Amino acid sequence: MTRTAGLALLLMAAACAPRKSAVPPADSPSEAAVGADAAVTLERTPCFGGCPVYRISVTRDGVVSYEGRARVRHVGTASKRIKPDRVAALLSELERGGYFSFAPRYTPSEPACGRYATDSPTAITSVSMEGRTHRIEH
Repeated sequence: MTRTAGLALLLMAAACAPRKSAVPPADSPSEAAVGADAAVTLERTPCFGGCPVYRISVTRDGVVSYEGRARVRHVGTASKRIKPDRVAALLSELERGGYFSFAPRYTPSEPACGRYATDSPTAITSVSMEGRTHRIEH
């Protein structure tokens, strides 16, 4: 469980890390194409303060797509490619960490939710692998 939380934090930090150039290449895939076979996604929604709003997804073949929406260094889209074996390692770690056994929602109206701060952003993750898809909203 700790390793899974670490991976989630790593994905969030990577989305906000400064980049030398966040301009997408001319041949970057469209959001529709990336969303269709995304293996892992992370989306952060607005809050009442200055929270960054963005979406990042990783496909099985290693296409990482970013869409900065508000309060981020780069508003717009960017993409990059990583080795597919890194995606496979991430998926394996999420499987071992029990991602598919977590509740789909950790919000005030759900039994799985503990204390809740109403001014916090929502983090939405999803994982698709081996014919299964699970989405968690927190």
